[in-house]
Parts: sequence; C-alpha cells; structure tokens
Amino acid sequence: MAHPHPPLRAGSASTPIRCAILISGSGSGMEAMIRHQQTNLDCGHQTVLVLSDRPDVMGLERAAHLGVESVCVPLPNITDRSERRLQHEQAIQKHLELAEVELVLLSGYMRLVTPFLIDNWPERILNIHPSLLPAFPGAHAHKDVLAGGVKVSGCTVHYVDEGMDTGAILAQRRVPVFPGDDTGLLAERVKVEEHILYPMVIDRLVSSPLEKVG
Repeated sequence: MAHPHPPLRAGSASTPIRCAILISGSGSGMEAMIRHQQTNLDCGHQTVLVLSDRPDVMGLERAAHLGVESVCVPLPNITDRSERRLQHEQAIQKHLELAEVELVLLSGYMRLVTPFLIDNWPERILNIHPSLLPAFPGAHAHKDVLAGGVKVSGCTVHYVDEGMDTGAILAQRRVPVFPGDDTGLLAERVKVEEHILYPMVIDRLVSSPLEKVG
C-alpha cells in the first residue's frame, strides 16, 4: 500500500509535529507526554488527538482536562475477528487523517497493530514497552520479569511492526529489580523512567527525523 505521507519532517516549536496517542487505560504515560509538550516552549511535537479502544477509561478524561481532543473508537460489533480488526483500524485511520496526524504514539495501547495501519504509517508508529526488549515482550512484562528472576528491568521505545514488541529499538532505560518487588512496585519504578524516556526519544526523533535515534 502506498504511504500517504511524505517522510517525517523536522518539527519545531512554531510548526510542531502533530501526534496522536493511542491508549487503552489510565493514560499516565500519555499525560506525561502531553505535559512535556505543553511545558517545554521549544518542543517540536504536539499531541492533537488521543484515541482509546475502550470507553470510560481515565485516559480520555485526562486528555480532555489537558485540552486535547479525546475520542473512543470501540471495536465494531461483528463476529469475524479479522474483519473486526480491519474495520476498527479503518475507523482509527479516518480520525488520524481528519486530525492531520503525522506521528502515532502507542502508550498503554493493548491491541496488536495490524498490517493495515503499519502500511499506512511505516516508521511512524512508536510504542513504549515496560521491559528491556527483546526480553519479556507481551502484556505481562512485569510479572514475567519477576518470574524470570532477573536483577535489572526497564523500558524500551521501539518502532511498531507486525509482531508483538518486535520492532526496531530506539532507546532504553534501566531500573533495578529488588528481592521484595511485586508487580505494582516494579511497575511504578519503571513508569518513572518511561515518563522520561518517551518524550526524550520523540524530541530527538522530530529534531533529526532522517537520523537514527538509537
């Protein structure tokens, strides 16, 4: 499929890259990104749209309170799973196009992205994952980290491809895993680093989009 956008341009404070953030829950990472954008006067990116696949999540309220358009795009009520996923992403694509989005950021978005969106946004969809990929991909990273007995975890920003957390890695930050940790304690420690890393990577990406960020 032909890519509908030219290569990502460089963003600036006067002409920021227009971002959409896709969420499925509380939106704490989304809020951290938007607050970074709104409080840094020289920030070269701006969130213009927040989309959730689930209704009534805290992230939609948080986005609205931050003055950002927030929309729920629920899964259509059809039985064929492949067709349901395609129609869902077609609806998302329409919202992205209407908002003139240039960069798509996943932040706690709990759905695998299909080839439809990936083909429309090659190297324009990024995700942050709460482990040091390629170790511990998937939806239960903290539980898997603790079960694995490792002493270091962290977070990873990566491009999104068709696999589960398998896209090219852009940057990582590390945190210690302590003997008394449970998933909640580890998640909070990792979240602190996520809220630093993701805005930093996007800052670097939009300032020099043709250079490797990692």
